[in-house]
Amino acid sequence: MTMHETLTIAGFPVRATTADMLAAELLAALQNGQARTLFFANTNFIVKCRPWLARMHDPGVVIANDGIGLELAARLVHGQRFPDNLNGTDFTPYLFGRAPHPLRVFLIGGTPTALVGAEEHVRNRLGQQVVGICDGYAGMQDPALVDRINAAQPDVVLVALGNPLQEQWILANRDRLQAGLVAGVGALFDFWAGNKPRAPKLVRRLRMEWLYRLALEPRRLLRRYTVDIFVFFMLCHRYRQGEGA
Repeated sequence: MTMHETLTIAGFPVRATTADMLAAELLAALQNGQARTLFFANTNFIVKCRPWLARMHDPGVVIANDGIGLELAARLVHGQRFPDNLNGTDFTPYLFGRAPHPLRVFLIGGTPTALVGAEEHVRNRLGQQVVGICDGYAGMQDPALVDRINAAQPDVVLVALGNPLQEQWILANRDRLQAGLVAGVGALFDFWAGNKPRAPKLVRRLRMEWLYRLALEPRRLLRRYTVDIFVFFMLCHRYRQGEGA
């Protein structure tokens, strides 16, 4: 397996790699001044981000697999499995830990209180340098936001707006953003701030974290894990049959 091998899931090129190989690739790109855009694809991503499918094939875009849905699709469509589950909650701190020096990080998204907690976590627990923050509400209305980000000269911009808002914002602004790595990280700031609990390690090891989250937030997540799951597998079937979008 090479770090550039991909499995096509409903038209999206999803990287089949390990956390170690992906971290090495992204850090090498940072060192060499090469821009990368990182997305973590779960079933919700595949369903909600279809309007930007063509952009997902842009050079520099890396899509990592997140969750049991992608794993099942890889087995059903390709007869293969992904080497690792590369969700943003676990991979982002892993990437920071592999960096040879503290990275300059700009945080975008979340509530103002979650953002403050996330900033503290990145500084004090992960040992990175936070060079700017912007909440996902009033702060996003600033027309000079991209200029403010560039002025802070971050190595990494983390965007936590949820699917598909974060992907839409990133793709709309990526050409203007000068940061080496821009990543969509979903609910990560809430986890870092302690606003949402992670599933116990055994539940995560069994790839059942989705069920834990559904039990905590049934009203918000019920459609994602019922109707959208059905749509996801229908899309996978259509692409397997060569019908495309």
